[in-house]
Amino acid sequence: MTGSPIDTDVVVLGTGAAGLVAALAARTAGARVVLLEKSDAVGGTTAISGGTCWIPNHGRLGAGARPDSREDALAYLGSLSHGLIRPDLAAALVDHGPAVVDWIEEVTSLHFEVVAGFPDYHPEHPGGRPEGGRSLDPGLFAFPRLGEWAARVVRPAKNPHLTLPETDLGGSDGRIPRPELLDRRARDLRGCGAALVGGLLESLLDLDVAPRLRHRAEALTLAGDGDVHGAGDGDGDGDGGGVNGVRATTPDGDVEYRARAGVVIASGGFEWDPDLAAAFLRGPMDSPASYPANTGDGLRMAMTVGARLGLMREAWWVPTIRIPGDVLFGRPRSQIVLRERTLPRSIIVNRRGVRFTNEAANYNALGGAFHQFDATTFDYANLPCWLVFDHQHWSEYGFAGCRGHTPPDWITTAPDLDALGLAIGVPGEALAATVARWNDLVTNERDDDHGRGDSAYDGWNGDARRRGTPQATLGPLLQPPFHAVELHSGCLGTKGGAATDVNGRVLDHDGEPIPGLYAAGNAMACPTGMVYGGAGGTLGPAITFGHLAGAHAASRLAVART
Repeated sequence: MTGSPIDTDVVVLGTGAAGLVAALAARTAGARVVLLEKSDAVGGTTAISGGTCWIPNHGRLGAGARPDSREDALAYLGSLSHGLIRPDLAAALVDHGPAVVDWIEEVTSLHFEVVAGFPDYHPEHPGGRPEGGRSLDPGLFAFPRLGEWAARVVRPAKNPHLTLPETDLGGSDGRIPRPELLDRRARDLRGCGAALVGGLLESLLDLDVAPRLRHRAEALTLAGDGDVHGAGDGDGDGDGGGVNGVRATTPDGDVEYRARAGVVIASGGFEWDPDLAAAFLRGPMDSPASYPANTGDGLRMAMTVGARLGLMREAWWVPTIRIPGDVLFGRPRSQIVLRERTLPRSIIVNRRGVRFTNEAANYNALGGAFHQFDATTFDYANLPCWLVFDHQHWSEYGFAGCRGHTPPDWITTAPDLDALGLAIGVPGEALAATVARWNDLVTNERDDDHGRGDSAYDGWNGDARRRGTPQATLGPLLQPPFHAVELHSGCLGTKGGAATDVNGRVLDHDGEPIPGLYAAGNAMACPTGMVYGGAGGTLGPAITFGHLAGAHAASRLAVART
């Protein structure tokens, strides 16, 4: 160790939304806070995300809108639970989420607005909202307000000066008036996840909580009798022992941080650790689309002190593509495929050349289709798979930001479906039959095979000119040449981690809180189970439980003083 231990009240690990909110909650409650980040930049996956928070029953729908309710939100989550959602955690999300958003607006310069019309991801289920209203966007944040810290926030590959409603994820084409875009660039106004990170970071800096970069927590330290963790707080928070800090590697050597009130693990998931991913995830996941620092550090530390785990098989699944030479954060980038598979004149086929799912379904739900196992071949039936589209699709929409007369070399192109099948290793006759079947279904304006276009969500990312009609996503593949791009099973992060109570306290194997240890964000077992409720379904729980964890940790200081 380098020098004597550094004393503080609360140590927070990670600077994504969960960690920033936890640190801010603890600091505004009067605690001294140390915020550690193992990478050289702030924000993690949050900074490259859409930045939207899915918060039911927030009371911001405006006059004339159909009211939301606690009962509807819980019914919605319950209808999708499959036994994996703990009712107490679902209730905590629904009950506390709106107040957390109000609190963020009080203590930061951020202002949230409803993403108009954005449906829930399963809007036809009980309690769902086809008309949207639960997804909240943080708007734009002026990065010059951060001073020298502006350059230390993770920068996304996409245009950082757009808000989510202006992107394809928000149902737009990303085109805003050029004078407006130039003004945002000149003033460095950033939206999406960058805005959320920027607003939270600014308030922390104002409160003298500066993230300590390149500080990697490697082990939790345990308290003995007589520490604050032996005081007990009347609700099962221990009668001796518990977690009282962390040991971290830093550019200046190893340092021990002692936390009188608690440690909050908000260090993200484990998707970038191949061994952990292979050990826990339910099926193949070979292309994470998240920040590469998510290697399961928090998970390992929690396991070492006896934490109960939950939802380890699950991730925030998403189909991706890999474009040769496209690098982000020093690694080949996995790019999310969303709009391209929803637009008309495109289908997804497996190695047998047949469709196997609703291509326009929400990306998280597609993970189940990708992980279908064939007992006869002892292989995954739908991997590899390809997005197939005709030349009219290419001419009208382009692909993954590419446009022009001729597609780039990484898109496989052939003069007919037989040749395309040969090029990608799919039976040409089967591919041609699948396309013919699809074209017949489109003629009748209904996908009787997989229900594409039936849900209000299906057309949201399709052709905006036809939104609200089947033609937003249904269209025939007729015009040669035909094109194909291989899809991969990726994720935005893992959902499994330390099981917690409603205050974010990590539970041990007996279901009792481990004194002084908290978890939030993708480091905790996801409170929504398999469910991705709607746009912002990762960040809504992250900020809610980040706040609950940080506030509860700070509350333990009062116990120590009595």
